[in-house]
Amino acid sequence: MACNGTSLETHRYALLNASLGVDPGAPTPPAPLRMSLAVIMALMVVVGFLGNAVVCVIVYQRPAMRSAINLLLATLAFSDIMLSVCCMPFTAVTLITVRWRFGDHFCRLSAALYWFFVLEGVAVLLIISVDRFLIIVQRQDRLNPRRAKVIIAASWALSFCVAAPSLAGRALVEVPARAPQCVLGYTELPAGRAYVLTLLAAAFFAPFGVMLGSYLCILHTVRKSAVRVHNQSDSLDLRRLPRAALRRLQRQQQVSLDLSFKTKAFTTILTLFVGFSLCWLPHSVYSLLSVFSRGFYCGPSFYATSSCVLWLSYLKSVFNPIVYCWRIKKFREACLELLPQTFQILPKVPERIRRKIQPSTVYVCAENQSAV
Repeated sequence: MACNGTSLETHRYALLNASLGVDPGAPTPPAPLRMSLAVIMALMVVVGFLGNAVVCVIVYQRPAMRSAINLLLATLAFSDIMLSVCCMPFTAVTLITVRWRFGDHFCRLSAALYWFFVLEGVAVLLIISVDRFLIIVQRQDRLNPRRAKVIIAASWALSFCVAAPSLAGRALVEVPARAPQCVLGYTELPAGRAYVLTLLAAAFFAPFGVMLGSYLCILHTVRKSAVRVHNQSDSLDLRRLPRAALRRLQRQQQVSLDLSFKTKAFTTILTLFVGFSLCWLPHSVYSLLSVFSRGFYCGPSFYATSSCVLWLSYLKSVFNPIVYCWRIKKFREACLELLPQTFQILPKVPERIRRKIQPSTVYVCAENQSAV
């Protein structure tokens, strides 16, 4: 779009190429690479949809699961489902055919939806991080299901406001000729660059900074608490302690157990943050370069870079349910319960024989065990 002179000349050039049926895009990557990315992306659609749907179904079907943290996780799962359904299939088709075959208007709509669902997912991760910071560091458990619903509604509204300008044409979003989907293209307009900076700050850089600071403070607090509990336990002689001191020691041991429980829960959220960072840092840097560097945007490797970076950004929607299955036992149990009887390898144990456990959350840390 901006690789052939001024903006007016570029517009005329694009119209001329469109009328002649010429594709002015960058050279495409080799067919084996495009086919491999497309096939893997199709598998990602299936895994991302099914895995995140399990989270939504669990929270919807069981009232005991509708805690504040679970509502946030269900919202995160729903945003990943919508990203997988509304954007990924069209990018996979374009990788195979090398041409966007769904129209200019739908291309801009898919770009707006892409940023909309990405912003919502990042907002939910940010809310969870701040909530863990308040609970573990500040010892303030203020988030309840009612407040969580209000915050979730506000995050959807703010995400739409930030993503909507790309649909209205205020941002420079180009119909794929140089990428397998509508991406932010090079522009010299100050308004366009300002919007891109705002978009990327809201989608990655600002949340990344806040979450990184929160997790560093949480790690510092958990380490200090563990050292303090350990030192207090070692300095006591159980044989010479009065009964009141023994009860106090038991409470300290309970705090230590709760600390270990909560550390495991925090590790799950920290893993989600690491996955978000690894999947979205390349895309954020790529978007900045494509908007501010004409040499990068007009370079021969832009299409291949776009394909790989977009594939990596979509990987986040598949990464979350994999982490749930790896870290959270109740998520694995729920997946087995939702499987049809014909697909279950092991026979289902009757409910009366199974060990009774208190209904808990998808999240490994129960809400009543949040304080350090």
